[in-house]
Amino acid sequence: MKRRDLIKYLSVAPVAGAAIGTGIPFQSFAKNTSAKRDVIKELGLRTFINAAGTYTTMTASLMHDEVVDTIQSASNHFVMINEVQDKVGEKIAAMCHAESAMVTAGCWSALVLGTAGVLTGMDRKKVGLLPNLSSFEKTEIIVQKTHNVAYVHALTNTGATIVEVETAQEMEKAINSKTAMMWFLNSSGPMGLVKHEEFVAIGKKYKVPTMIDMAADVPPVENLWKYNDLGFDLVCVSGGKAICGPQSAGLLMGRKDLIAAARLSAPPSGGNIGRGMKVNKEEILGMYVALEKYINTDHVAEWKMWEDRVANIKNAASKVNGVITENFVPPVANHTPSLKISWDQTKVKITPKDLLKNLQDGSPSIEVMTGPDSINITVFMLKKGEDKIVARRIQEELSKASI
Repeated sequence: MKRRDLIKYLSVAPVAGAAIGTGIPFQSFAKNTSAKRDVIKELGLRTFINAAGTYTTMTASLMHDEVVDTIQSASNHFVMINEVQDKVGEKIAAMCHAESAMVTAGCWSALVLGTAGVLTGMDRKKVGLLPNLSSFEKTEIIVQKTHNVAYVHALTNTGATIVEVETAQEMEKAINSKTAMMWFLNSSGPMGLVKHEEFVAIGKKYKVPTMIDMAADVPPVENLWKYNDLGFDLVCVSGGKAICGPQSAGLLMGRKDLIAAARLSAPPSGGNIGRGMKVNKEEILGMYVALEKYINTDHVAEWKMWEDRVANIKNAASKVNGVITENFVPPVANHTPSLKISWDQTKVKITPKDLLKNLQDGSPSIEVMTGPDSINITVFMLKKGEDKIVARRIQEELSKASI
């Protein structure tokens, strides 16, 4: 075929750019014949069985197939990000008994944006000034002494000042014209003198917004709406822990006016402190699907499965002479069946750190948490059957060290 005839033929082919005589795009051949790429293996990254928990450094949880499918499907379309937040926020708010909600770039972002919303309201000039609060009347956040830990940095990122108190009387005395908000760290709840109900009541009495950080505090699933029902004005949650959404996603729920104000300091808007806290459409939609799936899970059956996994590991470890096992459930954060394994050092000659190293270096690699004289096992991030692998490996390593 002459060149001019070939050009003429291609101009009338049924699919532009198709393979001659097939009507199938050339790209299809490339897609069908290319091998699936394993980037983790390509980069030589260590994968492991997660018997430690939903720690950020260990990439927290694994997303369910429905969430991954949602992310992949959403990646094929353009949508307006504010419309996605609007629609998903309505659904999340309804599921969690809140007036309004938004998906954030993790719980930390929810804390920053929620605090920003309290400080600025709907005043766009104030939004642009953060974290410079020199012209703001309300700049202080009241925090109980036992709650005043590293996470308050999310609040001070906005320029706010922390005011530390211990008792309810001190809290009421500390409230003044500069008080912008009161913050409650849920994981420290048992240690504080002012409990949830009294804390909220004081906020309501003095018309001071209250925020609770319950990042890793599901299960129980009821916590997702418990604190909204209790009257906290803002509730902040991690999305990538037990909920198994994208690790870089979180939830900010609460009063409609405060969520609207928080969104002024969030992407896609610019000229604010939250511009870098982007959550893409895939993460927003994935978070919605993950939350929906989590709420509708059979949590009684799930808890029983976790107890069975703990029992398998406990039974295996207990067969080694000198080993002591103790079942426990953390009171607030990571509230799931767990196992503490300790041993008589005169009978089992290995330290917890050395045991951890042996588990990490084994095949498959396993991560657990260590204490001064023990290792702690958390099972709710294990895949099906991995509890048996963990049980066997722990028994092997303890047996090798026994005398």
